[in-house]
Amino acid sequence: MIGDKKIDQVALQHYLTFQYVPSSDTMHKAIKELPPGHFITKKLNHELVITKYWQADFRPVVKTEEQFAKEIKTSLYDSIEKHMRSDVTVGSFLSGGIDSSIITAIAREFNPKLKTLSVGFERPGYNEINLAQETAEELRVDNFSYTITAQEFMDEFPRFVWHMDDPLADPAAVPQFFLSKLARKHVKVALSGEGADEIFGGYGIYNEPHSLRMFANTGRLTNYAIHYLARLMPEGVKGKSFLLRGTTSLENRYVGNAKIFDEVEKKKILKNYNTNYPYIAVTNPLYQKTVGYSPIDRMQLIDINTWLSGDLLLNADRTTMAHALELRTPFLDKEVFNVAKQIPANLRIANGTTKYILRKAVEGIVPNDVLYRKKLGFPVPIRHWLKDEMYEWALQIINDSQTDHLLNKKYVVDLLNKHKSGKIDYSRKIWVMLTFMVWHRVYIEDKQEFIIEPLSYAVKQ
Repeated sequence: MIGDKKIDQVALQHYLTFQYVPSSDTMHKAIKELPPGHFITKKLNHELVITKYWQADFRPVVKTEEQFAKEIKTSLYDSIEKHMRSDVTVGSFLSGGIDSSIITAIAREFNPKLKTLSVGFERPGYNEINLAQETAEELRVDNFSYTITAQEFMDEFPRFVWHMDDPLADPAAVPQFFLSKLARKHVKVALSGEGADEIFGGYGIYNEPHSLRMFANTGRLTNYAIHYLARLMPEGVKGKSFLLRGTTSLENRYVGNAKIFDEVEKKKILKNYNTNYPYIAVTNPLYQKTVGYSPIDRMQLIDINTWLSGDLLLNADRTTMAHALELRTPFLDKEVFNVAKQIPANLRIANGTTKYILRKAVEGIVPNDVLYRKKLGFPVPIRHWLKDEMYEWALQIINDSQTDHLLNKKYVVDLLNKHKSGKIDYSRKIWVMLTFMVWHRVYIEDKQEFIIEPLSYAVKQ
């Protein structure tokens, strides 16, 4: 534990939107992080000097689909071959999605005895293990899997939070904690598919500029009126979000892959809300550097510079380190990115198909039923659990949390109860609050027994 436990109020405010602490801040006011792509120089009797040595950027060039596909394929084979070099056993994470399947399919060519690892949940509709096993069978590799229960999820959650250092409220990070634990029983190094969505255009939200194109022709005053009327619509009404997003500029509507609480909500939650630090303060500098870029380029660069480093790679690094597992990410090899940055946006996203040119590049390598399978993400059943198995557990965390000086806990309890009623899904918002409260209990209240004996804090069966 560190000596100075003063919380950075700005970091907390941004965390409520992004579900992680963005930029170089941390939740501890006394601690800063070195930003990605920077290094520190410290000379005797001189101040620290932080220097940027690399910045992700897109520089599209004109080439045929065939040329891009060939270059992508070559760079991936080279990257995966290099990432498999090791004196110890190397395996691969395998979900039901395309990214891990690409890694596994190519890695298997270098090691036919490759071991793959998968996790899922016991709740129907939230278990990708069968899909992963089908993929493993088609690729003729061994698969080891584990099914996570709600009770295990609750039991391990404080330990997960402790390993993260800073609060990370991505529900998908917790199953990765279990996945890393499983993997370490079979391998010492694991390959993973992080980065593919961000550099090749894998998120459905990247189709949004096309779906909202109608608003570009309706005029400023008309859009203002539509926006005003949409704001008056009750929460949860179908179409409200579409109208609001369509009449809001890209810079003001897209702040990354996760947007949990807006500024109006944060004013209700935080005891010390600061109007000088809206969430766009994080993304505006990035948008200013990309004026003139295509909307898709701008959205991907927002995610590369925020979501990828602040959420996905933090999650990947901490969950694997927690189990002494070395993780390698072949999609984030610099030579792979050097190819990806040249691909025009209309080849990354084409005809509503995400990662269009990446899929073309690996046709014949990955089975077609896997290659064109709808993106699943890493579904976690917290929406259901917080109504049922986790309700009492969550309520106890809120009631016991010593965060009254920071948060309006009544507002959080109201969210939980409204969610339990089933009218609106507030699970992601509740999870952000629970994660912070558990982090506060572990790191600020210094309740070590919370980690050592998590069962004492879980719901008794």
